[in-house]
Amino acid sequence: MENYYVDLHIHIGRTESGRAVKITGSKELTLKNILKTASSQKGLDIIGVIDCHSPEVIKEIEQLIEEGSMGALSEGGLRFENTTLIPGSEIEIFDEHCKGPIHVLAFFPTLDLMKEFSGWMAEFVKNIHLSSQRIYCDGETLQDKVRELGGLFIPAHVFTPFKSLYGKGVEKSLTEVFDPDKIDAIELGLSSDTYMAQGISELERYTFVTNSDAHSLGKLAREYQKVQMEEPNFRELVFALQEAQGRKIAANYGLNPRLGKYFSTACQACGERVGHGDVCPKCGSREFVKGISIRIRELSDLKQPTRTRPPYIHQVPLDFIPGIGKKTIQRLLEAFGTEMAILHEVSLEQLEEVVPGKIAKMIDLARKGELTIAEGGGGVYGKVLE
Repeated sequence: MENYYVDLHIHIGRTESGRAVKITGSKELTLKNILKTASSQKGLDIIGVIDCHSPEVIKEIEQLIEEGSMGALSEGGLRFENTTLIPGSEIEIFDEHCKGPIHVLAFFPTLDLMKEFSGWMAEFVKNIHLSSQRIYCDGETLQDKVRELGGLFIPAHVFTPFKSLYGKGVEKSLTEVFDPDKIDAIELGLSSDTYMAQGISELERYTFVTNSDAHSLGKLAREYQKVQMEEPNFRELVFALQEAQGRKIAANYGLNPRLGKYFSTACQACGERVGHGDVCPKCGSREFVKGISIRIRELSDLKQPTRTRPPYIHQVPLDFIPGIGKKTIQRLLEAFGTEMAILHEVSLEQLEEVVPGKIAKMIDLARKGELTIAEGGGGVYGKVLE
């Protein structure tokens, strides 16, 4: 069994022709750039690109296969250099059972199955070319189609105040919207971690995944997981999510939740962090964005979780660390190869040979989760304090 690094939530900003896919995504976030960055810079073994339903993206994958740059794996997934692509789609559900929109992820083992799903989904969305489109069918119908095509169904960033399962979608339980037997994992999101979420009883049956939700190349592997598998392919990933045949997620890596932009409750008008009370002490507004830390507390109903989960390691990505810019990151990459190597394999002494001692120590503290942090909230990220 080997360890593989996996990030399953990466957006495409634009196609090669310049057509928008994720409107809020970077123009540099093309399929080719994602694949090259994941393989040669980030050191990711598996990536999930969740805009592969877009017809132009499908054509780009087909072109890569035709020119020999990418090949289909017999056990599912598409191999590009050192990285396996799992084709996926992010979809927005807002049916009669939802109290607000919910984002979910669907992944498929082959491009042909993704094409079939895209053709089916085109009948229920207004623009199949764009990311995260609202689908005009109910959640269980979508689950059934994903299951029919042999796919994986994962609710995305489930606690985010907007467009998520517990943030907007349901009052108390996922069963208000979904068939619990047709959910394959739960994506936690940037402002939460395993230790916060493991007190919710209805989530005990599911594996937790941590992904970047990258809207730019630099954000790839902002959060990810180390997965124990035989090979980096779709079939092995399914076994790992099921904790079957010795496969499993060995560790989740992510931001300290306090760095997330929705950790604390904040005033919707001015962004002031607020605690108890009905009125913002700064501007007098009564409209707040409820913090994920509060929402999880409302949902938690277990005094002692019964499931043993892998460690969740708080880790600050290189580009979050004060004093580290693009030139420093490039110097580190030239010395050590990939960000995964820098974060997991390189010693402090080796870092000090390449960058100034202060920066080397900051990197070491960042990968140990020991930096001082100012909390985020209301849509504003927290900050690492020097």
